[in-house]
Amino acid sequence: MQPYIPQTLPLEDLDYKRLFGLAVDANAALARYDGLLQSLVNPAVLLSPITTQEAVLSSKIEGTQATLDEVLEHDAGIQMDEQKTQDIQEISNYRKALSIASEELGHRPMSLSLIKSIHAVLLDSVRGKDKTPGAFRIKQNWIGAAGCKQEEATFIPVSPLQLQDALDAWIGYVQSDDIDALLQMAVVHAQFELIHPFLDGNGRIGRLLIPLFLYQKKKLASPMFYLSAYLEANRDEYYAALNAISAKQDWNGWIAFFLKGIAQQADENAAKVKAMQSLYDDMKRIIHEITHSQYSVYLLDAIFNKPIFKTSDCAAQLKAEHGIHEKTTLSLLRQLKEENVLKELQAGSGRRAATLCFSDLINLAEGRTVL
Repeated sequence: MQPYIPQTLPLEDLDYKRLFGLAVDANAALARYDGLLQSLVNPAVLLSPITTQEAVLSSKIEGTQATLDEVLEHDAGIQMDEQKTQDIQEISNYRKALSIASEELGHRPMSLSLIKSIHAVLLDSVRGKDKTPGAFRIKQNWIGAAGCKQEEATFIPVSPLQLQDALDAWIGYVQSDDIDALLQMAVVHAQFELIHPFLDGNGRIGRLLIPLFLYQKKKLASPMFYLSAYLEANRDEYYAALNAISAKQDWNGWIAFFLKGIAQQADENAAKVKAMQSLYDDMKRIIHEITHSQYSVYLLDAIFNKPIFKTSDCAAQLKAEHGIHEKTTLSLLRQLKEENVLKELQAGSGRRAATLCFSDLINLAEGRTVL
């Protein structure tokens, strides 16, 4: 098997008759989702658990086993075993890389240097830390069964001798405009995965590129569209469609799969956002009815942004941000716990603060009852 040779972009001879209807549906679904995002007063707070869930699912595709609630528990200071802690660190790195890249794209276009910098963040102190984080590979890699030799590989990416040329052509395509931005996104993602420019972390970087590209192309007002739930649910088809590009240049099959995923995930994301907005509105009323406090909205934003937390951390945050006395916050949290709005995951003991959780939000983000 020879190393993959990327096709020239933009692609020619695509079956637009087959793809046009799928592109229309995907664009319409994404536009509905983006319109919903733009209607939110503070999407970063409201959708914080969805962002973390994306990091969980994208990392899960690569083999991590941590769940959303475990990541949030770890964030709150609950101790985990060594393997779980390592998995959570990978997920935390993914969140950080997405945040940094989103911020950078507000100032400059997508570039190879930006991609290398977020790759360095992604592999910081986790699996792959010894595989040149932040640098494109200078040796051949390949994909196959664990421990297989190159001649036993199922796929061999671009030769390191051709890698820079392939990347230059790819980033040029990213910065250009094709006939349709979502069709272009499908090609951008697949070509990146097939070039496989890093020794490790290519899949996660490739999935990070999806919301970042759509944000850059102004298909999203903020880079908060995540496809990993669809890719994880259809993992075998995902890899089969990518393999079909290298094996028989079946770009049409891959693009069709990707566009269907955009449409499906946009609708599912929109439904989840609506449910979270509804929960937020309900809790705004309920918390005020329970506490009769002028600070109830500040408290609600805090528990939405961090639905598992130490009471002392929440009190310190609200004092720093809004000047609310710690004793006031602790009293409000106690009232919410007594009314079962918040659950106690870990009781306070001595100088250790209690750990509380807003289980309704976590269960909604995970799509199942976990707490």
